[in-house]
Amino acid sequence: MTSEPQVHLLWPLERRASPPQIQIPAGYTLRLYQPGDESAFFQVMAQVGWPGWDEERLRPWQERLLPDGWFVVVHLEDGRIVASAMALHDCGEFGEPGGEIGWVACVPEHRRRGLGSAVTVAALRRLLSEGFRYVHLYTEPWRTAALNMYRRLGFVEVFP
Repeated sequence: MTSEPQVHLLWPLERRASPPQIQIPAGYTLRLYQPGDESAFFQVMAQVGWPGWDEERLRPWQERLLPDGWFVVVHLEDGRIVASAMALHDCGEFGEPGGEIGWVACVPEHRRRGLGSAVTVAALRRLLSEGFRYVHLYTEPWRTAALNMYRRLGFVEVFP
């Protein structure tokens, strides 16, 4: 894992009115973040290769969260949070307020079930409902499964 630039992906302007539907497989439920979910979120982040999350590291992201913009997937059998994504105010990358999908994660033993897609689409739909013209996300180039998922959903790369 290097510090190479991240891949920047954008939801196409012509598809703003037609985002994918959210699909949740049997045995899981999608819900909004609830106070008290933080420690479970920190565990998810550690399991996907982003260790070191705590209240201090989370705070700047919470400040950028849209109301009702943090989505988690819960495994019904054991009640654990196994996937997460955030709908965030962006940093003005396109010269106007926009939306950013952040911190999409799914724990390894629950991958390949569409959970990453579900939380990504939930965040996308939330951002589009806010009326943002530009909705985008970033990921590392070596996260090929994530890149393939984003492309499959319809995101396109932004080139400098």
